[in-house]
Amino acid sequence: MTDAHTLSADDQDDRLLGELQRARECAAEPIRTIGRIQSHGTVFGIDDVTGIVVMASEDASQWLGRDLRGAGDAQFDWALTQGLAIDPVRVEFDGGTFDMIVHRGTSPLIVELEPVIAGLDYVRTGVVGAIQRLASITDPDELRQTAAREIKRVTGYDRVMCYHFHDDGHGQVVADEREPDMEPYFGLHFPASDIPSQARALYLEKRSRVIADTDDPGLALETILDPAPEFDLGPSELRASSPHHLQFMRNMGQVSTVSFAIVSDDRLVGMFTCAHRSPRRIPVLLRRALEVLASQVASQLLAAEQIRSLRRQLEARQRRAAITAPLYGRRDAGDVLMSGERTVLDIVPADGAILRLNRVIHTVGLVPDPELVLADGNVSGHTPLITESLTADHPDLARLMPQVAGMLAVPLGPEGDCLLFFRGEVARSVDWLGDQRPSNRDQPLSPRRSFSAWREEVRGKSLPWAEHGQDAFELGEDIRVALASRAQAELAELAWRDSLTGLHNRRFLDDRLADLLRDATRAAVVFLDLDDFKIINDTHGHETGDSVLATIGKRLASVSRGTDVVARLGGDEFVIVCVGAGAEDAAAIARRAIGAIAEPIAVEGVLVGLAGSAGVVVVEPGLSASEVLSAADAAMYEAKRSGGGRVSLGGLRLGNDPQSAG
Repeated sequence: MTDAHTLSADDQDDRLLGELQRARECAAEPIRTIGRIQSHGTVFGIDDVTGIVVMASEDASQWLGRDLRGAGDAQFDWALTQGLAIDPVRVEFDGGTFDMIVHRGTSPLIVELEPVIAGLDYVRTGVVGAIQRLASITDPDELRQTAAREIKRVTGYDRVMCYHFHDDGHGQVVADEREPDMEPYFGLHFPASDIPSQARALYLEKRSRVIADTDDPGLALETILDPAPEFDLGPSELRASSPHHLQFMRNMGQVSTVSFAIVSDDRLVGMFTCAHRSPRRIPVLLRRALEVLASQVASQLLAAEQIRSLRRQLEARQRRAAITAPLYGRRDAGDVLMSGERTVLDIVPADGAILRLNRVIHTVGLVPDPELVLADGNVSGHTPLITESLTADHPDLARLMPQVAGMLAVPLGPEGDCLLFFRGEVARSVDWLGDQRPSNRDQPLSPRRSFSAWREEVRGKSLPWAEHGQDAFELGEDIRVALASRAQAELAELAWRDSLTGLHNRRFLDDRLADLLRDATRAAVVFLDLDDFKIINDTHGHETGDSVLATIGKRLASVSRGTDVVARLGGDEFVIVCVGAGAEDAAAIARRAIGAIAEPIAVEGVLVGLAGSAGVVVVEPGLSASEVLSAADAAMYEAKRSGGGRVSLGGLRLGNDPQSAG
């Protein structure tokens, strides 16, 4: 490893500018219509209508203007009309044995012939065993490394690397199987321009690419068409490479390579690249088998990532729920989010955070001056923002907050409410595949001369936000939903709803009972009281008590019927009006309610257990709502006096025997 280099801001700008220029230059190369093929094979372009050869590589120019039908064996003629590129056909042609690849859908029809490589016909059978050995590996790092080892064993190349492409386009060597005398590349990063955009696009269309010899001058394409078109060799096996890429390979000590795409969800997420220090190629049938192996690896990597992502999403959702659940109660939202046992920093790791809510500012951790940050629209509460380098992305803000490198802004509402996270600078090193400075290139757009590991010290940046950025915005959505629900509950409390549980309140209950009595509707009332609930408040605090009541409210709603009315009278008393029910049906509902209450409740890591008592009365005409509730209340106290956790009907208890409901 070379010494670490800390680039100045100007050097970093020069390097990034050079990278952008190279990316543009490489993207402009006509790699699909390069007009040449590698000289170890032959290519024909056949007219769709006449079957006449209208294009041929210069080694087969004598076939221009002629019909290839009958020029080879029966397999050759069959492949001309039926063959597919995915399934090459072994043929005899012009005195030689070839693998024939026919590219349906091209115009003219592209037909390629690759000479058979003696002794390698059955090597591809080893790929089946390799796929079977890889199938049980679930760890992504182990999977890539083992796959590289298997590919090296099957192909015989000096080195097999697995690349992973990061979201910004740059790549990293995540597996490196090599001969002992070769320099290690494992862990090294390389810029996006090393594999330019149009080359990556080709790997989505064609999953492997072979370069047999960097010193091969290649063969030109000849045609009888006038004017001569630019033939699209994008899908072909034999397409020649750009001089820039060949020089890149030479500088890297590679004479021949073959690469296999790792594609997931129609994205090129990586590749396996085999490199050799002398000319080498492998049969197309072996390449097809290895394409299947690479596809299998891609599927396993995707499955592993999906499992990891789902687990992480579940954990993140649980952490968010733990901090936002109290927002549905009566506590101050700023205190809940910024001053509680858990804060927003438990969701999004940062040095500090600022919350502006209803024009009140709350802070936690180390933050810049909130008044300065939020003054005069320096940070808009309306616009999301995420950066790990304020200096590069928002220099005006960086001047206001010199101690801040990374910032994340989450809008919370139309009034400019927002949640801001801050991170300081974290110096870190990046190990590159070759010195990235201009001095390592003959010209700004030339390939690097050396690919020895080169370490760059990165300054002026925070740790990347990565998935924590998504966590922050999802937390913002949870906060908005909770605050909106809370506002609705506060309004409903003034009319028909209990603000803590969301159940109907006493006012609604009285009105509903009056309607039932007036209409002489058949109904029964279950009056529920939580036994010894005061102990929970005294032991665990009112915040825990509120959470328990809210949970009980949800459980009671879940065990009642759709036609029933569930209400909280206040404190720890609840009522269920069972519309259309008689005493026995109501008693059954009461038992379900008692059972639901008895289920332990987890609140911030504490399991709370409690019981309830219930009284049941049948609604009879001529009574008032208050009289019905008083009768049900008296029945409930009869159950409580009998030991609690029971159901009583009027003065008679119901249950397994004529006298017991507990």
